[in-house]
Amino acid sequence: MRFLGRLIWTGLALCLAIPCGALVLVLAILLDPVSSEALTRIGLFGFLQGMTDLASGIGPDAILVLAAGLARAGFILLVLPPVAMALIGEAMNLRRATAYAIGTGLATALVPWLMRGGSGSLAARNLAVEGRVTALLFLAGAAAGLVYGWIAIRDRPARA
Repeated sequence: MRFLGRLIWTGLALCLAIPCGALVLVLAILLDPVSSEALTRIGLFGFLQGMTDLASGIGPDAILVLAAGLARAGFILLVLPPVAMALIGEAMNLRRATAYAIGTGLATALVPWLMRGGSGSLAARNLAVEGRVTALLFLAGAAAGLVYGWIAIRDRPARA
């Protein structure tokens, strides 16, 4: 019965933590001037490219491929780190919400660096932008981990 209770609390905590991390990421991107400018530039370019593609006869299935790619990236950035930290935290019986916040923040911030692998060197400007993106991802992951930690450790006894 105790296991079922932990499973329910963990599921509820993840269901609330993941949207919280997504909301923090969206707000951080919109409030950061550099990210907001880049997003506007990319969005306008994507819109114009999409209209050009539709006008030249490329079907709307390309939009579905784009949506699938965005969903995959969202899953990898926003769902995988909190779930992994939840599994690690439950296995290690972590009792601090800050541990979940720091762990999830670090995992989320490291995802793009790990996905890229050992690519070539970055220019100084690109490195600065990458640093800002890494900080925004850490912030989003930390928010998700903190929400998860606050909810998941509520019913855990001190010596469980």
